[in-house]
Amino acid sequence: MPVREWLLGLSDDDRKKVGDDIRTAEFGWPIGMPLCRAISSHKGLWEVRTNLKKGNIARVLFCAHEGEMILLHGFIKKTQKTPKADLDTAMKRMRGLR
Repeated sequence: MPVREWLLGLSDDDRKKVGDDIRTAEFGWPIGMPLCRAISSHKGLWEVRTNLKKGNIARVLFCAHEGEMILLHGFIKKTQKTPKADLDTAMKRMRGLR
């Protein structure tokens, strides 16, 4: 449960905000921008986009598997482009589901 561990490392306010956005995406699916976006270069991979205090940006990468939202990887985004290592981590975990 790597995303859970990552969430527990966030401040209470940030954890609540990210959790609220994950819940909105899960129960409002399908939902689009600005909350969710498909990662076009990686089929089946989506991101929940959360703007945090102090200008930080959190991303939770997920996929749909057997009718459920599977949280694969969470990170604080520091650059405009999503880092390849974060995408690779999410894809590896997604491949492990099948």
